[in-house]
Amino acid sequence: MPAPSPIDPRLLRAFVTVAEELHFTRAAARLYVAQQALSRDVRRLERELGAELFVRTTRQVTLTPDGERLLPYARRVLAAQDDLLAAFAAGQARPLLVDLNSPGMVTGRRVLHRARELAPDCELMARYESGLTGAAADLLAGRLDVSFGRFAGLDPALRSGLEQQPARYEPMAVVLPEDHPLAGSAEVPVSALAGEAVYAGAGNPRTREWTELAVRLFDRHAIRLAPPLPLAVGDEEFRRVMAKTRHPVLAVVDFPALPGTVRRPLVDPVPLSPVSLVWRKGLVHPGLTALRTAVAEIARAEGWLRRPAGGWIPATDEEVMNDVRYIHGPGAGW
Repeated sequence: MPAPSPIDPRLLRAFVTVAEELHFTRAAARLYVAQQALSRDVRRLERELGAELFVRTTRQVTLTPDGERLLPYARRVLAAQDDLLAAFAAGQARPLLVDLNSPGMVTGRRVLHRARELAPDCELMARYESGLTGAAADLLAGRLDVSFGRFAGLDPALRSGLEQQPARYEPMAVVLPEDHPLAGSAEVPVSALAGEAVYAGAGNPRTREWTELAVRLFDRHAIRLAPPLPLAVGDEEFRRVMAKTRHPVLAVVDFPALPGTVRRPLVDPVPLSPVSLVWRKGLVHPGLTALRTAVAEIARAEGWLRRPAGGWIPATDEEVMNDVRYIHGPGAGW
């Protein structure tokens, strides 16, 4: 019996991308190819395997049982290929694209600064892509390499292609107009916001993990989620829109100061924003090793992963943030 012909990894990558998007147009955009070429590659793979991989209708694309069976194998083959290529390129590692979400995010900036000290020969390039939900698709597509955010808030389909290392429990705060009745308090009990409409990114598709965290907190304390606002790009636009609406804003204690506002930590309980370092599965790069080491170093030195007394996070985040395989960083037995 003749040996089966080897399968071109390009065809497997085409299949996996369509399987993740379940939409040929979006998959073609991710791969930077024409939709016609992508469809041709998928049909060729189906011929070579002798199996139909997708059910295509005018309204949707779904995996067949054979497609479901192929998907984990294809992902492993592509991950192995990526590892091989990365290993042989280690001597001249490409720049690593590190998403810090926003210029004011202290956690990511601190980690990136320390990683640059640990790996001075690596080029670690900062990017600002708003939220982890928005960054996740770019991580999976290879347009970004690393990001920060609430891993448990991602859709399971996105999480399956990513890995994470817990970095910090960030205490949350509220940003108030300076003439708000609560602005004179040093701390604001969460219950004091009952009945208020608090802005937490509702309507921003790139920060859904943050809005979902807010909803879980607000539902416990009869706080209303402020309605969606026009997407403000840049600090100046954000300040302008918030000054116009005068909604309190859910934030973290390191959130940059805004003119005409005060930032107050939330207490009773202390709500926490669980932040992880997140990267694409199979990524091998000396810059990633430096970032992971930096996270572990700073977390140990500054107690980033110590829960304060009365600290609150959703139950869905407990398992992610207690993942002992990753909390200590490279070389620590994970």
